[in-house]
Amino acid sequence: MPEYQNIFNQVQVRGPAELGMDNAYGLSRERGGTPGFSGLVGWIGNAQLGPIHLGWFGIISIVTGTLWLNIIGFNMLAQVGWSIPEFIRQLFWLALEPPGPEHGLSMPPLNDGGWYIIASFFLLVSVLSWWVRSYLRASALGMGKHVAWAFASAIWLFLVLGLIRPVLMGSWSEAVPYGIFPHLDWTTAFSIRYGNLYYNPFHCLSIVFLYGSVLLFAMHGATILAVSRLGGDRELEQIYDRGTASERAALFWRWTMGFNATMEGIHRWAWWFAVLTPITGGIGILLTGTVVDNWYIWAVENSFAPPYDGSFGYEAYQAEGG
Repeated sequence: MPEYQNIFNQVQVRGPAELGMDNAYGLSRERGGTPGFSGLVGWIGNAQLGPIHLGWFGIISIVTGTLWLNIIGFNMLAQVGWSIPEFIRQLFWLALEPPGPEHGLSMPPLNDGGWYIIASFFLLVSVLSWWVRSYLRASALGMGKHVAWAFASAIWLFLVLGLIRPVLMGSWSEAVPYGIFPHLDWTTAFSIRYGNLYYNPFHCLSIVFLYGSVLLFAMHGATILAVSRLGGDRELEQIYDRGTASERAALFWRWTMGFNATMEGIHRWAWWFAVLTPITGGIGILLTGTVVDNWYIWAVENSFAPPYDGSFGYEAYQAEGG
């Protein structure tokens, strides 16, 4: 019998649809949808589709998120004269921009940023409702709240960019525009305006955790796939009942880098690395413009970077007596 090569394929087990936990947990009454199976979905996860549980917070999140998306879409469509072909052609460049700085934190006319404020309100309600839904689902299932708090770390960065920092700066114009390339252009302009964001130490930490979490997840995923033929995919069981898969995985890392995380510990490593990416990034963004006006000058004054003659911000550094 040929060896099962799980790097190229995945066994898709088919049987009666799994309907979840019974009514003792009060869960089944709000689940909807007749479950089915998809071979395509089975390539990346469980092949079963449905049932799904939304609840009131899930419905609120979907409705307000749809309103947010439609406000952006119709504004972009209006910018190209309601032409569908032009909308498709220019989609990557179209944007719903925040109000201008002259409006401060007031509510501007709809076509001068008012639609942006309304859309942002619906997005805020949608994201926060989905967070509450994730927390309540975990609580109802007797789970830990790790998923909800990981999501909250991303929401922290989202709030800093679109709400907290603009309020501290006294203008909605500091918020990020909605659009693909315009959002990237905002990022570039933001970095240039404040003396190169790469000199922001919290930005540096965020990149460390970003690349670190990618590396940890890739290493861990590869390790479990490598020992899944030995039962390594049953990780939770092997945390407390060590088997040949866990032993081989641990020995591999012990022999290749001198030490190894435990079957539980690697998940804590990866969780913290991932969560700290938006947390440190949000701190760095929050300090920009509110505490530090030029990160290059800050870096030179704090021996974080040498003064490069001719570089951006060098003239400002000299003007300050550097």
